Amino acid sequence: MGENPCSPVRRTDGDGGEAAAPEPVALPPVRLGRITVPTPVVLSPMAGVTNWPFRVLCEEYGPDGLYVAEMVTARALVARNPKALRLCRFAPTERVRSLQLYGVNPSITAQAARIVVDGGMADHVDLNFGCPVPKVTRRGGGSALPWKTDLFAELIRRVVEVCEPAGIPVTAKIRVGIDHGHETFLEAGRIAQEEGCAAVTLHARTTAEYYGGHSDWSRIGELKAALDVPVFGNGDIWGADDALAMVRQTGCDGVAIGRGCQGRPWLFADLKHAFAGSPERTDPTLGEVCAVIRRHARLLVEFYDGDERMAVHDLRKHVAWYLKGFPVGGSTRKAFMECESLADVDRECGRLDPSVRLPSRVADKPRGRVRFAKKVHLPYGWLDSRTTTPAEREALFGDDPMDASY
Repeated sequence: MGENPCSPVRRTDGDGGEAAAPEPVALPPVRLGRITVPTPVVLSPMAGVTNWPFRVLCEEYGPDGLYVAEMVTARALVARNPKALRLCRFAPTERVRSLQLYGVNPSITAQAARIVVDGGMADHVDLNFGCPVPKVTRRGGGSALPWKTDLFAELIRRVVEVCEPAGIPVTAKIRVGIDHGHETFLEAGRIAQEEGCAAVTLHARTTAEYYGGHSDWSRIGELKAALDVPVFGNGDIWGADDALAMVRQTGCDGVAIGRGCQGRPWLFADLKHAFAGSPERTDPTLGEVCAVIRRHARLLVEFYDGDERMAVHDLRKHVAWYLKGFPVGGSTRKAFMECESLADVDRECGRLDPSVRLPSRVADKPRGRVRFAKKVHLPYGWLDSRTTTPAEREALFGDDPMDASY
């Protein structure tokens, strides 16, 4: 679908000489059911980010890993919501079609899985038990759900029962727990394994920690030691060397990349080189970054069925990430945020100095949301017991509170 314009360079040391190659890290292929992931590097699903245009950019740079679609709400998919169906689209070039489902009601989530299976929509299904945002956790979903072990086990079991006969592996993404007084990751990992999950990804923060501070990679090592299925580590991988460090420290079977690749799809090229033992890294000029922005914009127009305005509005957040750290002024950023067409994007890209490079002091630094500890929103009485009562199930499912819209 096109060539990526960011050329690799050799990372240099402080005196201008070539940097030493990082110590090699053995990361053998991971088997998920009938799918083999040659290099177990995962693009984590991110709402509003990992639609197929962004996945295509990442996959073209990167190794043969997993590039997961943004979260699809099970209730919306069952209702055939147009946005949910759009999010289930994959580009013809995607090697493995990985789809993430979010649900609270096991019956509804199983129905959504049945739609995926019967429609031949995906090759792999991931289940979201890691989302910390209040609108999800206050309904008992995302990272709140593993606290209720009966609901957690039932939801996984029912989805696996639908997907397994079709040869579609199911995986789960979890967090450490709701907070450090209510940790669930070891128990949740064991349940996921027992109920048929082919792998588990751990974001090494609690819900309360949100995206603040630094994730505690030692918990990834604990989960790896406790499970037989592959464990992927997630959290604070801002550069390829972070990924190498995580594998060395935890022994995890693979790494999952979230915010670190926002505005940097070429991070996956760095990961490919790093796990091959090469010091080669990507250091794009601003002109090369603008070429990626333009291409991203055109892919988004395809995604939105030719609607330039919707595509460019979607692009705006990505542009903020693409330009992060570059010495461009506030007026330039504002002008990009006011773009309404591809011509507007081309015009603003043309005004930038194409020779500028990202200052080394801001390379491989945190990106995206960096929010510290916050109040966790949960259903009333959620923490009173580890299993759901009939009243809780009625409150969760009786009036079908899961929104079928986006």
